[in-house]
Amino acid sequence: MEEQQLERGLKNRHVQLIAIGGAIGTGLFLGAGKSIHLAGPSILFAYMITGIICFLIMRSLGELLLSNLKYNTFVDFVQDYLGNMAAFMTGWTYWFCWISIAMADITAVGLYAQYWFPAIPQWVPGLIALIVLLAMNLATVKLFGEMEFWFALIKVVAILGLIVIGSVMILKGFSTSEGPSSFTNLWSHGGMFPNGISGFILSFQMVVFAFVGIELVGLMAGETKDPEKVIPKAINNIPIRIIIFYIGALIIIMSIYPWTAVKPTESPFVQVFAGVGIIAAAGIVNFIVLTSAASACNSAMFSTSRMMYSLAKDKSAPERLAKLNKRKVPAGALYFSSIVILIAVILNYVMPEGVFTLITSISTVCFIFIWGITVICHMKYRKTRPALAKASKFKMPLYPIANYAILLFLAFVLVVLALAEDTRVALFVTPVWFILLMIAYKFQVSKLKHVTQPKVSES
Repeated sequence: MEEQQLERGLKNRHVQLIAIGGAIGTGLFLGAGKSIHLAGPSILFAYMITGIICFLIMRSLGELLLSNLKYNTFVDFVQDYLGNMAAFMTGWTYWFCWISIAMADITAVGLYAQYWFPAIPQWVPGLIALIVLLAMNLATVKLFGEMEFWFALIKVVAILGLIVIGSVMILKGFSTSEGPSSFTNLWSHGGMFPNGISGFILSFQMVVFAFVGIELVGLMAGETKDPEKVIPKAINNIPIRIIIFYIGALIIIMSIYPWTAVKPTESPFVQVFAGVGIIAAAGIVNFIVLTSAASACNSAMFSTSRMMYSLAKDKSAPERLAKLNKRKVPAGALYFSSIVILIAVILNYVMPEGVFTLITSISTVCFIFIWGITVICHMKYRKTRPALAKASKFKMPLYPIANYAILLFLAFVLVVLALAEDTRVALFVTPVWFILLMIAYKFQVSKLKHVTQPKVSES
């Protein structure tokens, strides 16, 4: 019987826009106000530093994936370099990361929809969005790529619109309620570090969370046409995207409004669009964050199903979840992940919001684990397979200094998470998740031994 293979249906334009979408989270549209309030203009340096680290992580991921085109996801190379237990824990942890993001975003869809339809309970739009996204994901991987292409395009147009409108306002010295728009607003209100080094350090918590999902490109290797050309291009363009979309947008926002006038509870995008006289500013931004949340949930359904498919192929999850439908989509894995996300919709109806704050905080810690494991695998690959590494056309720069710098940065972020009261709990809860995974792995191994034992004796 021929082994089923995922279809390579993602085109270059799909991967490029998905890579952009992965680097632009809802955090920029809604969370930027809070970040600016916390760190002031020094937030620009936090994005630069985190952006460089994320680029290096992606370069290590890209080199590993292209070293063996049989790798469908990063779980495959984790198994290759760190063994079955590490692969089991990485796969299930990444699945949980995206499930928690889907839980939060499907809730967000309901909340954003209430802006226009306040009479509808918030779980209803979330449920509708989940059904629509499931139907589209079940069709073909090409349709998933098409959806993400347009979702990402909306975000790109919105940010470019902000930069163009804002640049005109600054060049013309457009006066707002806080005074004239000028680049001098960046440093004339307490300097670049108005809240000192502590505000700058605490901002990394939100900045790192804004980049969560950037590694999604690495999950598409098995479904990308011409991965040797497409994936390096997507990864190499990350610095340009960070400069334009994050740093560019934030410079414009803080030049139009002094950082002291940016409201932490309101999207700075609304402030800028409203300041230029666009009456529907709040509605426009609400539409953007609604599509951004739907995009994140769409990405979550894709990534969780592919991760579950990979785990099932390695017998780390029920084997029935490794079956593809006639369109070469892992339908069983998609249904399973969607049912878990559906439980979140129900929980959201009956449980307080605090539960989701905890889940997303745990998710951030787990993403740090995933990034760290990727970098460790890259180091092992370079040490154990020097001939393969030498032949690589997409080498990670500054090895091994870059690897140690990334691991040091990730450790620093964990310390920052420990400083904030609302995220500190996640650091204590997350080890429980890994202990449960170790127990589950031991159980899985003993179960497999028990199943295979009769076959050995018969032969």
